[in-house]
Amino acid sequence: MGLGSFFKRGKKEKEEVVEECHIDINTDDCDGCEKCSIACPNNVFILVDEVSSVRDAQVCKRCRVCVAICPNDCITVN
Repeated sequence: MGLGSFFKRGKKEKEEVVEECHIDINTDDCDGCEKCSIACPNNVFILVDEVSSVRDAQVCKRCRVCVAICPNDCITVN
């Protein structure tokens, strides 16, 4: 048994917990300014028919940058 396995012996592997992120966009108030899609560090948003839409909610890290930058307050992250 090498020295590396001696130190790893008692450690437990971390289990990744995946929480589903829920993003709501009030499309009636969205004017398609794209500020959320530009500011999002995880590339969650995309512009569809001149309105912001969620491209992939699973990559959202809940940083809420989109909520802070939206001039119309039409994004909520739960």
